[in-house]
Amino acid sequence: MNTVKRSKLTEVSRQLAEVAAGARKADLVVKNGTLVNVYTGKLQANTDVAIAFGRIAYVGDAAHTIGERTAVVDAAGRFIVPGLLDGHMHVESTMLSVTEFAKAALAKGTTGVFMDPHEIANVFGAEGVRWMHEEGQGLPLKVYTTFPSCVPATDHLEDAGSGLDVADIEDGMTWDGVAGLGEVMNFPGVVYGDPKMTGEIAATIRAGKAVTGHFPSEEEPLLQAYIAAGVTSCHETVTKEQGLLKLQLGMHLMIREGSAWHDVKEVIKVVTEDHVSPGNIMLVTDDVYPQTLIEKGHMNHVVRRAIEEGVDPVTAIQMGTINTARYFRVDGDVGGIAPGKCADLLLIGSLERMEPSTVIADGSVVYDGGRLRQDFPEYAYPEAARRSVHLARPLEARDFALPSAKRGAAETRVQVIRVIENSARTARAEARLAVEDGFIRPSLEQDVLTLACVDRHRGSGEISLAFAQGFGLKRGAVASTVAHDSHNLLVMGADPEDMAFAANELARLGGGMIAVLDGQVLAAVPMAIAGLMSDQPLEVVVEQVQALEEAWRTLGSPLNAPFMTFSLIALPVIPELRITNRGLADVEQFKLIPVEIAD
Repeated sequence: MNTVKRSKLTEVSRQLAEVAAGARKADLVVKNGTLVNVYTGKLQANTDVAIAFGRIAYVGDAAHTIGERTAVVDAAGRFIVPGLLDGHMHVESTMLSVTEFAKAALAKGTTGVFMDPHEIANVFGAEGVRWMHEEGQGLPLKVYTTFPSCVPATDHLEDAGSGLDVADIEDGMTWDGVAGLGEVMNFPGVVYGDPKMTGEIAATIRAGKAVTGHFPSEEEPLLQAYIAAGVTSCHETVTKEQGLLKLQLGMHLMIREGSAWHDVKEVIKVVTEDHVSPGNIMLVTDDVYPQTLIEKGHMNHVVRRAIEEGVDPVTAIQMGTINTARYFRVDGDVGGIAPGKCADLLLIGSLERMEPSTVIADGSVVYDGGRLRQDFPEYAYPEAARRSVHLARPLEARDFALPSAKRGAAETRVQVIRVIENSARTARAEARLAVEDGFIRPSLEQDVLTLACVDRHRGSGEISLAFAQGFGLKRGAVASTVAHDSHNLLVMGADPEDMAFAANELARLGGGMIAVLDGQVLAAVPMAIAGLMSDQPLEVVVEQVQALEEAWRTLGSPLNAPFMTFSLIALPVIPELRITNRGLADVEQFKLIPVEIAD
């Protein structure tokens, strides 16, 4: 595999000094722009940046570094901005390979990401993490990995395709390019001293790397115990009050703006209303899907949203660059424009719009004039990565009928998972449903649909059933092997025949997402890589996702990005109710509960 050659500072420091002193000429000089200086928080007009060996040699009047072979880019009328960094994201959620994601991200000004590949880890374990990590190391985009911590997300509520233990984390911390521990979702395990959680955190701290967190609870004693145990950041903050408390306790606050989770509007008030020091605040995406990348952007969209909410543009850029680099202790290489740093910079006409016209990574122009200017290496996933859906047998309509424990009853009360639009959280609800022939029937009138989670890793034939509310489907069925975090097969619908058809057809495709009606496929996004990522180009995936969105609407759903909300309905680490392959999970009590309510 051909890879990007990236110079370490120790390898070229002497040459950079010679360029700065005028004894050697630069490879590239960006001239006469307005520099966004994230170190001082100020703008510097009429500034040049001289680049050699992929790194910055000089910032200021760089006329003395220009020679006959020096390429010159005129930045007059534009701002020179450090390449943007995403401090927490899951490439798998883009539905793209790391390579295809990199193309989209670079075009929008993201030059580095800290990916947490815990989705593929739940399917293939450490080997899957290695595949994505290796793919990322060969790209113009800087791909740092935070090694997944909670695989599976919980040990007693669900079953994943694989698992990781303390030994895996200890080994992962030795990999070049691993920047820390992925989001520690099992916060009760951390608080109450689970040996696996405490062992993973200790291994990360010993390696001198960041322990990233995931704390959705509002219980302050639990939060303080979580921080005291060694977790130093959190991206699951949805209110200003939660954000302020975490900052007061020394935690690094990651403010999220993804495709379905829009937290900037509320949480950024810690800056605009409470006027806290922004040094410990980062902007992140967490989860974005392909259409968002094209229509709104990536980190440039998150920075733009902060600016729209009243944050000073330079401060917003700091939250998407140097703050992130400092948190992960890589600010010697990335995060700002200064001598010795990697030459990752953007040319932008308007800081409020945050649309780069030129993107430079490691001193090479990778995007300019509306198109990518570099070839990207190809990475071949092994054949095993394409064989990830294992059903015991073809599913039938009768598999989706939930029996009632109440003999002779005409109706019964059930627990219902109620989804919330544009939120990663769910709410606990109840419904009174009819019982026919001993089976509990869903109710379209109450917007209560049958929901199933099918083991797709072990071929065990295990199926759990529950009910969901809030999606608005009136007919047909949908299915997905993207089912955070264990990624079993989710099926939901108004018709059991369509539910069986959707599940079987998705298994035939090797995983992905699908919507069906009357035994016909309305739309599908095949995801051959682990049932989580497509092997197709960005443009193809965007078309497939657009068709899937339209299919959900055809079936009756009015939600924004309903398939993203659907993919989180099996995540038993965010309140309140979830479904797993083992049953209905009460996240607040951290245990499985009956669907049917006893009278």
